[in-house]
Amino acid sequence: MRKIILAAAIAGSALSLAACSESTEDAAGAAVEGAANDVEANAEAAGESVSGAVNEAGAEISGAVDAAGEATDEAGNRVEADVQDESVEEAARD
Repeated sequence: MRKIILAAAIAGSALSLAACSESTEDAAGAAVEGAANDVEANAEAAGESVSGAVNEAGAEISGAVDAAGEATDEAGNRVEADVQDESVEEAARD
C-alpha cells in the first residue's frame, strides 16, 4: 500500500513539475526522491520493530502455554491420586 501511495505522490509531483523550469524540476525531483527514501527507511524500521515485538510476544505466549500445561498435569495427578487413593507421585507415574 505504501508503494501505491508513494507512486501516486511521485506521479502528482511529476505533473506539477511539468510547468516548472528545468532547474526547479531537478530540485523538486531530488526532494521527492529524498522523501521517498525517507519513507522507505522509516517503513523498514517500523517493520523491524514490529517483527521484534511479535517474536517477544510469541516467546511469552509459548512460556505461558508450557506453564499452563504443567499446571494441568499437576492438577490431573492430584485428582487421580484422590480418586484412586494413592500418592501424587504414584499418580504421576501412571
